[in-house]
Amino acid sequence: MTSELFISISLVTLLLSVSKFYDFLDLGGLLAALTVGLLVSLLGHWTWLIVLMSFLIISSIVTKWRYEEKALISVAESNDGKRGWKNVLANGGGASLIAVINHSMGGHDLAYLSFCACVGVASSDTLASEIGSLDPRTRIITTLEAVPAGTNGGMSPTGTIAAFYGGLIIAIISTLLGALNADTTPPLFLFLCITVIGWLGCQLDSLLGALFENRGYLGKHAVNFISTITGSVLAFWSAVLFL
Repeated sequence: MTSELFISISLVTLLLSVSKFYDFLDLGGLLAALTVGLLVSLLGHWTWLIVLMSFLIISSIVTKWRYEEKALISVAESNDGKRGWKNVLANGGGASLIAVINHSMGGHDLAYLSFCACVGVASSDTLASEIGSLDPRTRIITTLEAVPAGTNGGMSPTGTIAAFYGGLIIAIISTLLGALNADTTPPLFLFLCITVIGWLGCQLDSLLGALFENRGYLGKHAVNFISTITGSVLAFWSAVLFL
């Protein structure tokens, strides 16, 4: 067993153990996390998995933050805050797809950037939803009319700030880890790209929620998946245009 394979398997085991111990995921979520974790670490790199693990831990913490208050106004995640397989695939499916494409191409210089931008959007949106849902100053993104907190497509001052920090946290972690996997993207560009695209991806998620989810055309998980994939594509083309 190579050292990188050992690290990958150890990290996946740690991910599942932490998720089980702290009830971050239910059984379906654990199985989905096992699949996503192996794909990302074995077809991408173990540093990619650390980025994804960081998102899972942060998102799970904010999901359980003031959970009782969110439950009282019906904006809390179901199942006591434990995420299921649909949520894992909605936020990690795009990242897995990038890892598969990267492996099939024999590695690509912009794969890590695209991957991290994908995770950055997921982080930004989750923090905006879980923290901003308690802010009563919520307005729909399309018309800016006041709506109840937790409304699909709603945005609030608190949620908007939380969205920025969601992308920023992933950007910091991704930039630090980029040196360990010999990523060729300039660190400053990587950092700025993930931070900005993370926040923009969150706004896209709100827009899709207002236009399609509220009308029953798309579900929450489909909106999440589309937003994260769009973030990765936007990061890729930004690099093509500016690097």
